[in-house]
Amino acid sequence: MEANNILFRCSSLGYIMTEARSKQEVLSETCITHLVDVYIAEKYQRNTDINNKYIEKGLQVEEDSITLYSRVKKVFFKKNEAHLNNEFIKGTPDLYKGETINTATEIIDIKSAWDIYTFFRAKHKSPKKLYYWQLQGYMALTGAKIATLAYCLIDTPPALIYDEKRRLMWKMNILSENDPDYIAACEEIDRAMTYPDIPLHERMFEIEIIRNDADIEAIYERVKKCREYMQKNLLKTL
Repeated sequence: MEANNILFRCSSLGYIMTEARSKQEVLSETCITHLVDVYIAEKYQRNTDINNKYIEKGLQVEEDSITLYSRVKKVFFKKNEAHLNNEFIKGTPDLYKGETINTATEIIDIKSAWDIYTFFRAKHKSPKKLYYWQLQGYMALTGAKIATLAYCLIDTPPALIYDEKRRLMWKMNILSENDPDYIAACEEIDRAMTYPDIPLHERMFEIEIIRNDADIEAIYERVKKCREYMQKNLLKTL
């Protein structure tokens, strides 16, 4: 196992691009922690991406989000399955515009909101740095000049709604599902997590990110430093 062979996932570039707290440190603590995780994944085939309800919903409704995006944009999009890489990074963009993924003019990354609150909060603040670096990585792999974050508001799957109601029962210390207060609270959960009354065009918004070649070069330089750190501090000692 050689550090120079390790490719960094676009979805994790935000971790390695975190700046150190002092000029004396080459890499930040966040970056080093991620490098340890990468080392474990590469050597021992373990993954630290523990699932949670937000990730679970995103996975379950991904196709619904793509359908919603297609309907609002009035263009048919199909999920990209091609895995891309260069000598530094790797990734699988969700959607693209162009004849092929390798000649894409625009990359589209689908983000499925957990609920209506997280959806509208995301609409009124800057995108996460993690997403910025992820899309710069996708543009580096494809040559695209523009990338779009497409936030979608999709009904929560029934099983996940049931989980929320079960947590509420424990929290309220309710012994019966027929408790009036619990029934009323469950109705609020249903309303907060399903959106048949909201027009489709209000359930999707986009944030455009422009390709930044200087930042892409910074990614490559940071990957080199990460590999140097891993070769010196991980591969030779653990």
